[in-house]
Amino acid sequence: MKKLFKILLWSVFSMILILMITLVGFVYKVKNGFPVFFETEIPVISFPADQKAVLLFSKSTGFRHGESIEAGKEVFAQLAKKNNWFLYSTEEGGVFNADQLAKFDAVIFNNSTGRLLNDEQQKALEEYVEQGGRLIGIHGAGDDSHHWHWYVKNLLGSEFSHHAIQAELQLADVSLGSDADSVLIAGLPAKWKTADEWYVFFENPNTKGFTILFTVNGDQIDPSGNLLWIKDKDFGMDKAHPVAWYKTVGKGETFYTSMGHDANAWKQEPFVRMLENAIGHP
Repeated sequence: MKKLFKILLWSVFSMILILMITLVGFVYKVKNGFPVFFETEIPVISFPADQKAVLLFSKSTGFRHGESIEAGKEVFAQLAKKNNWFLYSTEEGGVFNADQLAKFDAVIFNNSTGRLLNDEQQKALEEYVEQGGRLIGIHGAGDDSHHWHWYVKNLLGSEFSHHAIQAELQLADVSLGSDADSVLIAGLPAKWKTADEWYVFFENPNTKGFTILFTVNGDQIDPSGNLLWIKDKDFGMDKAHPVAWYKTVGKGETFYTSMGHDANAWKQEPFVRMLENAIGHP
């Protein structure tokens, strides 16, 4: 009987240990990304003449929003056909070199999470934006797994804190900001309703010089995370809780939206039109 009890006890202990290791591994992946490796082979790309060139980058080493990533690829392919854009879609970081980046009108981080590029490639993207390029980030591209100061400062405006856990996807009214650029808001409704995983950052990006394009009603959503000390915390995101914003960086521009958690987002015409406008923004 004692032997059976010991076997049972060790079995329970082993299961708990395995669960703890799995949880720690998952948290580490979400926070830092793994496995982390950097592709350095420069691809061969034939850029058509007289077409806007768009780089769609969907690599992730952190949490992978696979459903949204694949839906986004399909939608951007449709937008490219509609607008006569040349779309180069990849999950390989070798394209992040000065010569090839200079030929793109916009670079999109399609729910890209984790450490994605080596130091040289990150620097190439920074210089691309500052010299007149456009960087667009979608949802997971704004989480805290990138560990890249320039990226946080110039694309996000603040460090990511958390998203709601108990009520992960929440229906909310999305409203246009009052100072948004007329080209960016072309064809967009003043208000529309959608469900998404609303991100909470430690500061409101408007305090860092970003222009807010869309907000949701902060009183309409539950910002509580999965830890006791972030219950009901919006960290200054305010009643007008930003969900899309942009900023001039050097001669270029960055644009970020925290919307786009799942495939449903890509079925929302205003969401798609918003990104279409961001790519075409002169």
